[in-house]
Amino acid sequence: MSDNQVKTLDIKALRAKYDYERDKRIRPDGEAQYMAPVGSHERFITHDPFADGVKDRAPLTDEVEVLILGGGWTGLLASVRLAEQGVDDIRIIDDGADFGGTWYWNRYPGAQCDIESYVYIPLLEETGYIPKEKYSYAPEMHEHAQRIARKYGLYEKAVFQTRVERIDWDETSKRWIVSTNRGDTIKARFFICCIGPFSRLRLPDIPGFDEFEGHSFHTGRWDYAYTGGDHGGNLTKLSDKKVAVIGTGATAVQAIPHVGKWAEHLYVFQRTPSSIDVRGNKPTDPDWIKSLAPGWKQARSDNFDSVVRGEPFEVDLVSDGWTEIFRKVPIVHVIGAVDQADKDAVAERKARLEYADFEKMSEIRARVDQFVSDPDTAEALKPWYAQFCKRPCFNDDYLPTFARPNVTLVDVSGTRGVERITKKGIVANGQEYEVDCIIYATGYEVSGTFRRKYGFGVFGKDGLDLFDYWEQGMRTFHGHSVHNFPNFFIAGWTQVGASWNFCAVAAAITEHVAHIVAATRRIGDDAVIEATQEGEDAWVSTIRSFAGFNDAFLESCTPGYYNNEGKFKETVATFPYDQYAPGLKAFQVILGDWRASGAMDGMAITN
Repeated sequence: MSDNQVKTLDIKALRAKYDYERDKRIRPDGEAQYMAPVGSHERFITHDPFADGVKDRAPLTDEVEVLILGGGWTGLLASVRLAEQGVDDIRIIDDGADFGGTWYWNRYPGAQCDIESYVYIPLLEETGYIPKEKYSYAPEMHEHAQRIARKYGLYEKAVFQTRVERIDWDETSKRWIVSTNRGDTIKARFFICCIGPFSRLRLPDIPGFDEFEGHSFHTGRWDYAYTGGDHGGNLTKLSDKKVAVIGTGATAVQAIPHVGKWAEHLYVFQRTPSSIDVRGNKPTDPDWIKSLAPGWKQARSDNFDSVVRGEPFEVDLVSDGWTEIFRKVPIVHVIGAVDQADKDAVAERKARLEYADFEKMSEIRARVDQFVSDPDTAEALKPWYAQFCKRPCFNDDYLPTFARPNVTLVDVSGTRGVERITKKGIVANGQEYEVDCIIYATGYEVSGTFRRKYGFGVFGKDGLDLFDYWEQGMRTFHGHSVHNFPNFFIAGWTQVGASWNFCAVAAAITEHVAHIVAATRRIGDDAVIEATQEGEDAWVSTIRSFAGFNDAFLESCTPGYYNNEGKFKETVATFPYDQYAPGLKAFQVILGDWRASGAMDGMAITN
């Protein structure tokens, strides 16, 4: 869109349109519109369609030095960094039947990383592996997780098909007592929680949910026995089936083209459309591989982070849809980077950003008309909100799917969602749609309560419940340690440096945690480390000092997990509200300086 076209945008009308579209989607129940897969709904997570049953084993009652919960990228990184520090006595627990985490479970057709493979996938140089394409598909990433595990001998240290139910700190032995659903009672000197933000799936709390007599599953447990085919498609068993997909977020955008191609009929139930930009995937260039010098992975990751943070850079190495967006719209995520005292400069900057955002989203909406000729369907697929109110999606097959005669988009924005589920199907907008199968593409506990996101109990000194302690908001030191929870570490995505590249965050925090574990071990066999009250208070104060800068933007957004379904001020688990806003690179400087000082400020070690 040219400068002249931008000048013709009716900013006042666009703001009003955005507000209207937001308001009609906000629900009074907020996050309560989703339910955890517990009780009778536990079947949605306990069933593993990718494993040949649960392997029998005797309960474990031994002791390990470090227990790592999670066998995805974060758990693998933690294991490798600990090994580099000379820590070998580790055990990894995961509820899957193999390593991979998200990329073990997410095998739905079309599953693909949306951050460039070369910056996203960890430990590429260490394993000597180069991804086949710019954006890897799920099987390649699962294979890479296995490659890492084999290289570092982690299969011998892993316990699969096991869920931790609770951990208790025993002051006498100075050990964590880890209890699992397999009857294990394991002692661990250190406990590292490496469960990612997309590990606990959630379901929509729709009236009649349990009445449906057809088949149903969540995309995080794709049922190929029912659909036929594999990750690449070929869902031949759907050829005589009417299928409903509830949800149109990042997962649905990748899976829907395959379901639409093979189902007799597909109904897509959409409350809010995603922003769909060009994917433009391509094979890895062999000549580019030859040009790589040692350290290329970190350099490329740092470059990506600089571009998307609006920081100075000489060349955009990644040069894709993500970086193009941030070059055009260096949006509100550069929080705190402007002088808040200069109100005129801030207002001018915000106005420029808003203009750029309106321009970009106009381009996104125009793309819909290129692929969908039916005016009602096309209009329903157009996102009327700012670019980063929801995670942007990049896909070349999604929009054309709605031009298929066997695909029907059911817009439920006016009723704020599906009305109810019946024995035969789904009721929306007063009409019943009879289907054979319902596929829930309803995401994960990214912004739910901490108790639901973690899915297991954590009890520290004197039986203190971690989630009770966090009742008024998460409290950590540098995102990884909690006062009164000794030798307990979180390698997660909250109260750490913000980045769109999750694996870069995981790499930074696992390296740091491994350093702390090693330093504690050097002091003595019974040394215990935890965050001090003062250190924790100071970090929480730092995190919350940035909190208000983004309020106006989050309030303007359509409901979603970025703003806790439009109620981000009413929850203590807001994502991404509770992050270190200046970003990952600034956070890495803080961690690096902390390690270099050797003073352990903010933490206390006792013997």
